[in-house]
Amino acid sequence: MTTQAMDPAKQEVFAGRAVQIFSDSCLGFLCSLGHRTGLFDTMAGLPPSTTEQIARAAGLNERYVREWLGGMTVGGIIEYTAKDGTYRLPPEHAASLVRASGPDNMGSFMQYLALFGTVEDQVLEAFERGGGVPYSAYPRFQELQAEETARVYDRDLVDVVVPLVSGLPERLREGIDALDIGTGQGRAVNLLAKAFPASRFRGVDISETGIAAARREAEEMGLENARFDVADTAELTGEYDLITAFDVIHDLARPSRTLSAVAGALRDDGVFLMVDVDASSKLEENVDHPLGPVLYAFSVFYCMTVSLAEGGAGLGTVWGTQTARSMLAEAGFDDVEVRRVEGDILNAYFVARKRH
Repeated sequence: MTTQAMDPAKQEVFAGRAVQIFSDSCLGFLCSLGHRTGLFDTMAGLPPSTTEQIARAAGLNERYVREWLGGMTVGGIIEYTAKDGTYRLPPEHAASLVRASGPDNMGSFMQYLALFGTVEDQVLEAFERGGGVPYSAYPRFQELQAEETARVYDRDLVDVVVPLVSGLPERLREGIDALDIGTGQGRAVNLLAKAFPASRFRGVDISETGIAAARREAEEMGLENARFDVADTAELTGEYDLITAFDVIHDLARPSRTLSAVAGALRDDGVFLMVDVDASSKLEENVDHPLGPVLYAFSVFYCMTVSLAEGGAGLGTVWGTQTARSMLAEAGFDDVEVRRVEGDILNAYFVARKRH
């Protein structure tokens, strides 16, 4: 216990907050299950129902559904009517929890809580010895990222994000060469390839399983203008009119080298669209960020530690727009515009062109 003088009132307030943090964290795990089991989606389409009716509609075990509903009820997410023993997911709550909500679905985010818990021991060891936790320790991360990409970009990529770059929709319709680095399972590339059949799209990633999934989806979609390769983003080949990077640069072991490689691979009139976390490089400016604790947790449990595991820069999620601008300038981009998308409180959209 500290020897500093303690304000009893302040201590009581924080003690209450500490209890709430623990309670809400547990609720987050239950929300993850609600998303993964499809219970939120199922209940959104049901009238007030009993545990048996909900379990049957979701195809799940009633005993587990009953206990989950208890947690959802005391957590203020599900409404319970004791008189007839029925449960209801209010539409106002469903709007933030069901898959149909697209980018507004917070339920899918909750899955990261369980994922990070699986690597806590390894992160603890990194605290004690340095180094980091390798990418291979996160078997579900790419799956979650693919889900995240789909729910955000299925709705906004073509009609909202692409038009952020002046003249880009027209150029894509006419036909250009585009590259996506750190493409994961390739959802963004396949969406763009489908929307702009005259253009040629390539996605690269170091993950063989991710690239395999991207190729399968492209084949299922019947795309002939999308291809995917296992490749190091710091060693790019070819020339492109457009290069994109969706939430990937801060994870890289060699971000500066990758940005230089991007600049070198762009044609003279090319553009680099870099989407990354919208935060400040200064801690004091992140205190009021609506997702501040989330950003630092992601840094500790994934972004920073994966980079450090490869002996990399360890930028972490909160590398900040100031640092991003500086690194883009060092790579040869002297024309950088930062754009934002309404409703997206997480990302900033950097439209970068290199000096001539």
